[in-house]
Amino acid sequence: QVQVVESGGGLAQPGGSLRLSCAASGSISRINTMGWYRQAPGKQRELVASITSGGSTNYADSVKARSSISRDDAKNTVYLEINSLKPGDTAVYYCNLRNWWLSKPYDYWGQGTQVTVSS
Repeated sequence: QVQVVESGGGLAQPGGSLRLSCAASGSISRINTMGWYRQAPGKQRELVASITSGGSTNYADSVKARSSISRDDAKNTVYLEINSLKPGDTAVYYCNLRNWWLSKPYDYWGQGTQVTVSS
């Protein structure tokens, strides 16, 4: 059984910073990707940033210049920091773990954490 649990959401000021954490537990494949997605009201879920077990990162253009994703494999935890927050960053943020077993992907999602950027 795999579990993915996010933490760190809440209310933030425009121009401020936010750090989200996501801890995975259970059967985690040696090769995997952990990432953050977000979904704003009335919009589709979109990738914010991801990081592979090899350390390769991928960012959405909207956050690339002001965010950083990192992971601590000893804790099976991924972190996302977003700086210079904008109201447009308001969304529910979901953590994703993609395991790879026998060349097949298996996705696991957290429950989501609300991020609201407002003055």
